[in-house]
Amino acid sequence: MTEPVAGPDSRQDALEGPRLTQLEVNLSAVRRRIDAAVAAAGRQETPPRLIVVTKFHPAQDIRRLASLGVADVGENRDQEAAEKAAQLEDLGLSWHFIGQLQSKKAKSVVKYAHAVHSVDRGALVAALAKAMAVESERTGRPPLDCFIQVSLDEDAGAHRGGAAPGEVPELAEELAGAAGLRLAGVMAVAPLGADPAAAFEKLAAISGRLSEQYPDATGISAGMSQDLEEAVRFGATHLRIGSDILGPRPALR
Repeated sequence: MTEPVAGPDSRQDALEGPRLTQLEVNLSAVRRRIDAAVAAAGRQETPPRLIVVTKFHPAQDIRRLASLGVADVGENRDQEAAEKAAQLEDLGLSWHFIGQLQSKKAKSVVKYAHAVHSVDRGALVAALAKAMAVESERTGRPPLDCFIQVSLDEDAGAHRGGAAPGEVPELAEELAGAAGLRLAGVMAVAPLGADPAAAFEKLAAISGRLSEQYPDATGISAGMSQDLEEAVRFGATHLRIGSDILGPRPALR
């Protein structure tokens, strides 16, 4: 006997319950923090965009978040992101790839990503441009927003990823000249154990120099659960918040 296909009503019933309530409470708390940080920085006219980082959490949680008004989600593993994007295509979400990206994954990422926040080398620029040429012809999709990931660590041997600040101009030139790619700005993660305010002040200076040459590249992707206030203070346009909304990473089964 064939099981009945779950309709929209039954799917909605499955989304409701304690988990939806928990996400709503957490999301509201984060939004209040952002609002307070925006007010403190005098940025009411230019509030940052909230990207909810959903890595390791199930697609059902993203459906719940979408029902609460979330429009931007972030993932850092291509296979997981591609699967979720396919399952949730009906939601019309903007997908942000935020992790270290292998050049060979470019073909897959351009099929679903609105933006890549971790462009850190010329080889990746070339791979994304090549993949976008094919994807644009196939689907007519808009250009891919690309953020240059900048390493703010003093010790380059143990950093959390990204190009050195001195490499930003060359990468920017490559991105700006690549068809199908749009130079959106810069991204960084505050170094472990460092003062996030000092790190984001440094990133803001790098962003300022970049936007002098490329006036549309004003994006600053910075700030996570533990340091969003400092990021907003120094001009972050995109916040990447995960654990304070979704809670601890689910246990592996």
